[in-house]
Amino acid sequence: MSVSSLLQPIDNGLGAITLTEAENWMQGRTMYGGASALIAYTAAIRAFPDLPPLRAAQIGFVAPVGAEVELSAEIVRQGRNVAQVRSEIRSGGTVALTAFWLFGTEREPNAIHPVARPADWPGSPADAEPVMEGKGPTFIQRNFKLRRAQEASGKGAPVVRRWIRLSEPSGLDPLSELILLGDTLPPGAMRAMRRKGPISSINWSFNVLDPNPRTEDGWWLAETSSEWADLGYSSERLRLWNTNGRQVIGGMQSVAIFG
Repeated sequence: MSVSSLLQPIDNGLGAITLTEAENWMQGRTMYGGASALIAYTAAIRAFPDLPPLRAAQIGFVAPVGAEVELSAEIVRQGRNVAQVRSEIRSGGTVALTAFWLFGTEREPNAIHPVARPADWPGSPADAEPVMEGKGPTFIQRNFKLRRAQEASGKGAPVVRRWIRLSEPSGLDPLSELILLGDTLPPGAMRAMRRKGPISSINWSFNVLDPNPRTEDGWWLAETSSEWADLGYSSERLRLWNTNGRQVIGGMQSVAIFG
């Protein structure tokens, strides 16, 4: 099922719309975070189509997002090289998601420092074991394919790493696809939980390391890693690489750990 169906109503402009394919992207009583973030991003770039490439984002998951939403977008500031845009999703009469997008033109570099490829590269996704087939939230079963990218399983070091791709071509530009994929995995702290319990993403911020990302056969390597967990929260690092080991997204997230 193509995500383009979920985004199609945004073609009608901002304001109140009905997301006709929302049921395929639900996670409990709210829409999966990557899908709701993509809706806010799509609202921004369709409202202001002449923006330069996306460089960074800050997203707050405030309240549940349902099928009936109201979208807004505004340019906070636009300079010669950088534009800053705020977009929001309102659902059920309240703000459900707020996002701040930073767009910037390319400039002659004054510093060059390529990100290092992980030392424990897992190999090709073609050789990896499929996981989560017929399991997990509905939105994963209907929209994603996952393959194992680490030997560890069960309790242990708070890191979750998987190869991930959409089940069918999305028709999205590469950065929109990465926004959709970037929040898919559970937090790394899941592997350190003492007992089962619900988890909830509170926010997500990321930097774009490659504004024109490419990969093989739609596969991206995703990783969530807990840097600290206590007092009911986890500070998570989120990263995405292409199949050649080039990191394309670097991010952080705060997650509530219940139970």
